[in-house]
Amino acid sequence: MEKRVLGRQGLAVSALGLGCMGMSQSYGVPDDAESIATVHRALELGCDFLDTAEVYGPWTNEALLGRALAGRREQAVVATKFGWDLDENGGRHGLNSRPEHIRKVIDQSLQRLGTDYVDLLYQHRVDPAVPIEDVAGTVGELVEAGKVRYFGLSEAAADTIRRAHVTFPVSALQSEYSLWERGLDDAVLPTIRELGIGLVPYSPLGRGFLTGDAVRAEDYPASDYRRTDPRFQGEHYDQNVKAAEAVRELAAAKGVTPAQLALAWLLHQGDDVVPIPGTKRRERLEENLAAADIKLTEAELDELKLPVAGARYGEAMLRAIDA
Repeated sequence: MEKRVLGRQGLAVSALGLGCMGMSQSYGVPDDAESIATVHRALELGCDFLDTAEVYGPWTNEALLGRALAGRREQAVVATKFGWDLDENGGRHGLNSRPEHIRKVIDQSLQRLGTDYVDLLYQHRVDPAVPIEDVAGTVGELVEAGKVRYFGLSEAAADTIRRAHVTFPVSALQSEYSLWERGLDDAVLPTIRELGIGLVPYSPLGRGFLTGDAVRAEDYPASDYRRTDPRFQGEHYDQNVKAAEAVRELAAAKGVTPAQLALAWLLHQGDDVVPIPGTKRRERLEENLAAADIKLTEAELDELKLPVAGARYGEAMLRAIDA
């Protein structure tokens, strides 16, 4: 698979990555055996950019990825995240990016992942109680110590990104971005391109809406995050089904799946964009990776402008987004 470079510090990754969160939470019942097989298949196909976080599970996703990478660590580019205040039972108590907490979390993450370094360490959410300069400086110290190779931010606003980048170079920003969510266009995208920072879009398939498989919130199992997603509820769902028809129609005309078309659109947004669609099944992984071979014309790109209804998160999650 084609390689892309995130940031000016030299972080080379596959053009499409693999989001591992859904292997452990949010999207139905976990299947560890199939998830590990999916990681192995990704590596076989040249998809080496694997994304996890301490809060996924919590903790179990990093441990799962660690088991999957046993004997294969050097084939993978591993990204993980810090930033939540978790109690011993995994309960969340807000954000925590204090330097001493970051140092503690990275050591625990390394142990669960079964490695002595991570390739990319993100601040998962910006902590308003801790200056971003302190966060960047602490990650810089971890880079110097060899525990981390590159620094990333997630869901950070343009000003925060600039301030962090002055203290220690930011290689990647991971934020929600897709045909379904264009909130980065006005301020954040111009900023990261000016600074030479790569973009790692998560939820590139609109949490399933862009695959054509979305159902109403109440039709998902209790363990599925989408039961609380405003875009899957009531009139928002009805409007969004209609909006997604443009994706389905163009995909059918090109002989590809809606998911492949949505990922191809992202890949056409620039060589500094590396989407990380999540899956826990080999079949879906192979479908997603085939998107790298799809070519879109300027007219087709212009055709894919979707009027999406509803907030992308509920109120509690929106409060954790830097603005």
